[in-house]
Amino acid sequence: MPRRTKIVATFGPATDAPGVLEAMMDAGLNLARLNMSHDSHDRHRERARRLREAALAKRHPLGLLVDLQGPKIRIGQFAEAGGIDLAAGAAFAIDAACPLEAGDQARVGTTLPSMAEDLSPGDILLLDDGAIELQVEAVADGRVDCTVLAGGRLSNNKGINKKGGGLSAPALTDKDKADIRFAAEIEADYLAVSFVCNGDDVRLARQLLEEAGGKGGIVAKIERAEALHALEDIIDASDAVMVARGDLGVEIGDAELPAVQKRLISMARDRNSVVITATQMMQSMIENPIPTRAEVFDVANAVLDGTDAVMLSAETSVGKNPTKVVESMSRICAEAEKERLVRRSGHRIDAVFGRVDEAIAMATMYTANHLGVKAIAALTESGSTVKWMSRISSGIPIYAMTRQVPTRRKVTLFRGVYPVRFDVSSTDIHEVNKEVIEELLRHGTVQEGDLVIITKGDRSGVEGQTNIMKIMRVGEHRLLTDD
Repeated sequence: MPRRTKIVATFGPATDAPGVLEAMMDAGLNLARLNMSHDSHDRHRERARRLREAALAKRHPLGLLVDLQGPKIRIGQFAEAGGIDLAAGAAFAIDAACPLEAGDQARVGTTLPSMAEDLSPGDILLLDDGAIELQVEAVADGRVDCTVLAGGRLSNNKGINKKGGGLSAPALTDKDKADIRFAAEIEADYLAVSFVCNGDDVRLARQLLEEAGGKGGIVAKIERAEALHALEDIIDASDAVMVARGDLGVEIGDAELPAVQKRLISMARDRNSVVITATQMMQSMIENPIPTRAEVFDVANAVLDGTDAVMLSAETSVGKNPTKVVESMSRICAEAEKERLVRRSGHRIDAVFGRVDEAIAMATMYTANHLGVKAIAALTESGSTVKWMSRISSGIPIYAMTRQVPTRRKVTLFRGVYPVRFDVSSTDIHEVNKEVIEELLRHGTVQEGDLVIITKGDRSGVEGQTNIMKIMRVGEHRLLTDD
């Protein structure tokens, strides 16, 4: 049985060496992530070109995710030695009047000049992903005077979070807008929007992407405390959500993350959205050849909770062995998927469906899970039908059979869905059924005597027209002449 959970890996200097990309694909890579916080457009453009060429050469559909930097709030730089050492109890200020390159032992500038407006005495600021903790003592004229609660080395350009959230920043920076145009240029399959607060942030990104000619889906990254109060709006406005545990953990506290992650995964699937779990999943493998037991449990628990995909960041972009990381993650996912509970679902069992194609998708999965079906073949244009199917927990593979290249790349993110290049060569419905079964046989997916479900529409090649569910037995398909 093929692995159902998808693997997203970040590309960077470690993946640029000859042969690494191809080896990662062989190891189980499904989507490549380009992190716009690092490297130039030219560098990412070359990576995208290599990705497309390798995917074509290996006949291995590979999705492409462009991840925006977003309005990350940071301190400026220090004038000497690249940083300072802060001791507990010391006074330190974040001052909008301080030039960004002129920080010293007493103060440092910030990329958000209006930050002081969101702060009051008693607030806690967390710098460098929580490694440095400051308590606000006074706020005046853009200057935030603090006492160091937890000290250490503070270097240039580190991030700033307010404990509990509440630092306001524009949804999209000028850099983000330029990167959106770049994502459209390279035909990215997904655009990840960082630090969203509500559905309007997602809708704005979609509008800008479409205006630039892009057709990719939007991934909303949940990494601000404020987003937790607008989850339904964010999920409904996006095509997928990412549990971005880095900044989110800093703002809400690491102890709260596990419960929030489980709630996000469940909520996204209930609302027919796709979900990615990310950040430090295999962090030790940046240096080490094997994961820690805690990392094994982390990945497996996300799979057991129903995540569509698990994501690698620095582990592959700058790690010592990107291929080995993908291999390890793939092995962990495959083992976790053997758990019987992963294949059960009560998803939307009492729901009323608003579309015929959605009802067909739900009926297909209910039938497949109760009839011993070995495979589902969905003839699809947009991928909507297989997305609905993949929301229902099952061990049955779903094959998205389509002539549309963008759709084949899009479904690489959907749990349990596998893209198949398939162009209907006949208008005769019986011949189409036979062609589908023969294609599954060529892939080694089914064998004589297996039951297969085929979904399709009366009007072939038209989006949103799936209205037929057909149950067939392999072997008998050569004899059938009517429905």
